[in-house]
Parts: sequence; C-alpha cells; structure tokens
Amino acid sequence: MARIITVKGIGKVSAKPDYVVLSMSLEAQNMNYEKAMEQASTQLEQLRNSLVGTGFEKESVKTTNFNVRTDHDRVKDKNGNYQSIFNGYIVSHALKVEFDFNSKRLADALSTVATCLANPQLTIAFTVKDATAINEEMLRSATVNAKRKAEILCEASNVKMGQLLSIDYNWGELNIYSNTRYDMAEDCMPMMAMSKSIDIEPDDIDVSDTATFVWEIQ
Repeated sequence: MARIITVKGIGKVSAKPDYVVLSMSLEAQNMNYEKAMEQASTQLEQLRNSLVGTGFEKESVKTTNFNVRTDHDRVKDKNGNYQSIFNGYIVSHALKVEFDFNSKRLADALSTVATCLANPQLTIAFTVKDATAINEEMLRSATVNAKRKAEILCEASNVKMGQLLSIDYNWGELNIYSNTRYDMAEDCMPMMAMSKSIDIEPDDIDVSDTATFVWEIQ
C-alpha cells in the first residue's frame, strides 16, 4: 500500500478596494395589478434618468431581482375567526450600478439617488474590479502553503516527499468585499454633491480559501 501525506493548504490575500457596488431597491404597491406595475415602471424610469443625469450609462443600471407578490393581513372577526384581507399587489425591484471607486463620484451618485422621486433604499459595498486576479493569487498562496507544510512534515519524519498525487479544491464563490460600512441618513445625502466630499479609504479586503493536496512519501 502506497504511503501518502495529505496536507491542507491555506491561501490568504489582502486587497485594496477599487470598485463600488451601489445597490438600490424599489417597491410599488397598489390594489390594482396594472397600476402597481405602472407605478413600478415609473419608479424605474425616474431612477435611471437620475443616474444618467450624473454620468452613468442607462445600460449600467442592472436588475438583480424582480418580484411581484400579493399582500394580505390576517384579521380576527367578531366571531373570533381569522380572515385574509387583501392589501394589494407589491412589485419589488432590486438594482445595482457599479463603478471605479472615487469619493467624489460616490458622493454625486448618492446625492442624485437621494433626490430621486422613486425614493429607493440604498446599500453601498466596496470590492475589487478584478476578482479573478484575487482568486488566482489566493490559489497560488494555498499551493505554496501546502507544499511548505508537507516539506516540513516529511523532513521532521525523516521521509522523502514524492510526486503530487491529487488536489482537491471546492470552486465556491468567494465573498470579496470590504468590511467598511458607509452609512448616511437619507436627509443628508442630497447635500453631498454641494459640499466637499470626504476622501475615505475603505478597509482592505481580507479573503482566504483552502485546498487539499496529497503527495506520496518514500
């Protein structure tokens, strides 16, 4: 039976955020289905026009989720029985726009969205534009880490490390986002474009992943 050594390599990478993901959510509600859809369409057009007015391409505003549902309340009648009361149709639309990180452009975008009649809810996240490069660097780091561990273990055990037999890696999607929170009250955002923007520096993105390597030992 062949003798083997199995080692888990840990890859770690720290990256400077250079990209912003501005997520926006719209919601329209009406007792009439057609009017709810019409209201949602108007909200979308208002939001797109606002962003186009501040320099974004219309096609850069991407839909990430679209949902239409009915809303009901459960109400107890005078006999103690619960009834379902129809409140109308709700149209939810989640969108995002991405751009190279720049404090001034971020301030302009937030100010524009805040004054939009559609009144979207906002979430700001900082990430990297080239996630593939981060992933590749992390895999190289995991490989070097595993090989060094195997060499130390073999040396300490007075055996020789042979050929690499297998590599096991789970190609899951990594969460490459900074932990920096960027929050501002809605009534303050419209004033951002008229004042000097603060040159913030988002926290570095720290990500890690693992891969398992198997070598023969002699």
